[in-house]
Amino acid sequence: MEIKVLKNILSVNEQIAQKNRGLLDKNNIFTINIMSSPGAGKTSLILQTIKRLKDKTRIGVIEGDVSSSVDAETVGKEGVPVIQINTGGGCHLDANMVNNALSNLPLPDIDLLFIENVGNLICPASFALGDHKRVIVSSIPEGHDKPLKYPLMFHEANIVLLNKIDLLPYVAFDMKAFSQAIRNINEKLEIIPISCTTGQGIETWVSWLVAQMRKKNST
Repeated sequence: MEIKVLKNILSVNEQIAQKNRGLLDKNNIFTINIMSSPGAGKTSLILQTIKRLKDKTRIGVIEGDVSSSVDAETVGKEGVPVIQINTGGGCHLDANMVNNALSNLPLPDIDLLFIENVGNLICPASFALGDHKRVIVSSIPEGHDKPLKYPLMFHEANIVLLNKIDLLPYVAFDMKAFSQAIRNINEKLEIIPISCTTGQGIETWVSWLVAQMRKKNST
């Protein structure tokens, strides 16, 4: 009996991701893949970052979601180019979706590109998009056990932003346990406590981002 072996979907995705990376590098675009569970604050983070950097660098955004264009409409009010990707039920963005989005963005006019992935702490970690850095937004109300439950996501990240830090006095969140769990997964992973509501820690995040952009441009 003849058995047909289908090509690994992740292998195909990786090839397209490499194509995306080449296109981004060709246009000198530094790209951030922002991942989190639903409601952790991805869009709020993008908005806070745009407000601080849009007069200093040219920013574009790819918004990923299961349905609707609510986030893209909100971000678009900041006057930056934005493309909405609706996965129609899919739990993550993939490289081909991003490739299609890139073809509809004014790449020569963008220096910094944010990709807001679908709210999910499992699937996005396994699918390369062609980005340069991966950011996890975790939040105080989610609890301190998320790194233990979703280790791959934290292993693949370059930085963790712990959002809604202003709620710490009102939620049973163990900061020490959260930090230790992350250190056990990736001891070099930086954690920046932030609040997109009060602005706490946002300047620290922006400074990290700008430093990463400069590092890439100097290589």
